[in-house]
Amino acid sequence: MAEPLQSADIQLIQRILPHRYPFLLVDRVVDIDGTSSALGLKNVTMNEPHFQGHFPGTPIMPGVTIVEAMAQTAAVMVGVALDLADKEMLIYFMSIDGCKFRRKVIPGDQLRMQLTTLRGKAGAKVWKFKGVATVEGDMAAEAEFTAMMDLPK
Repeated sequence: MAEPLQSADIQLIQRILPHRYPFLLVDRVVDIDGTSSALGLKNVTMNEPHFQGHFPGTPIMPGVTIVEAMAQTAAVMVGVALDLADKEMLIYFMSIDGCKFRRKVIPGDQLRMQLTTLRGKAGAKVWKFKGVATVEGDMAAEAEFTAMMDLPK
């Protein structure tokens, strides 16, 4: 029998990720299937600091923050699957490939980030993921990225 899918609320996310406001960009991670896949949720709100300058009068979530939100979702997925809460893990981008932006993300949207592991396993430092971010079923962004996960000794 398959293991039940897991999830992470904001309290568990903060025990896994070192990020904090204003750079914590994922609110919940659901449908965590081990280290294989997960769905991250980001509720986009007008009070986020990047909207002050991107762009005044026409707030649009910067593409780089969408990619960062996908990476944070991947890190939470791995953190939940490998029981890394409270382990002070740091995560570093190594590469971002095939990144495309297809739709604006604006305040009031819910960004849904489907992450799939392409390479990586327990004990590995280097992982590769594919992320697809959607709003209301429309693709907002997609990318493949490689990250190094660093745990203190």
